[in-house]
Amino acid sequence: MTTLGLIGSGMIGGTLARLAVAAGIDVVLSNSRGPQTLAPLVAELGPRARAATPAEAAAAGDWVVVSIPLGHQREVPADAVVGKVVLDTTNYYPQRDGHVAALDTEETTTSELLQAHLPAAAVVKVFNNIYFKHLAALARPAGAPDRTALPIAGDDADAKAATTRLLDLLGYDAVDAGDLAEGWRYQRDTAAYATLYTGNPQSRSLSADDPGRSVGADELRAALAAARRYKETPA
Repeated sequence: MTTLGLIGSGMIGGTLARLAVAAGIDVVLSNSRGPQTLAPLVAELGPRARAATPAEAAAAGDWVVVSIPLGHQREVPADAVVGKVVLDTTNYYPQRDGHVAALDTEETTTSELLQAHLPAAAVVKVFNNIYFKHLAALARPAGAPDRTALPIAGDDADAKAATTRLLDLLGYDAVDAGDLAEGWRYQRDTAAYATLYTGNPQSRSLSADDPGRSVGADELRAALAAARRYKETPA
């Protein structure tokens, strides 16, 4: 696998593109505003990067990252990701996305909604629980004592293995959180969400000047085990 296709090239998507290029992976970027709007980022990334439409980026990717607001999930081109590993960074923020009844009642999860829209792809939930600045700053070579782990969840073992390979190339270890339905364990307001990686994990906010801190696999597993549903979290 040598190409990362990105549907959405904002803070998380752009950070992943930079990490991928640094790891020797080609990237094909896309957004909702057209390839021409990505010219500055492509120029920054160099010859391993190009811009395209979402369908073209999906078709080109050996891994396809979906990093868009929840309300735009159904715009992901299903025909272009048949048989592909789709990496979902989605989070549910009702103040931004509006209320989704099935998510409010916890009947399903954001990544399960995407999987339902992309039945011929294998969706893996990843990269949703870390601040983009920490994602950029915490990457380390394999074997580094301060290497950080990120959680993954999915229903397809081969897709999770492919995602683990990508994480390794980008500078991270993977912790398997279980099936896609278990992705709630690192959604917003859980112990394994973004503030886990801050310099002050007791803080409930993210600071742009916080360099982050490494979180190993054991600490991440403990946070996943401690996760509580929205309705179980005190107001």
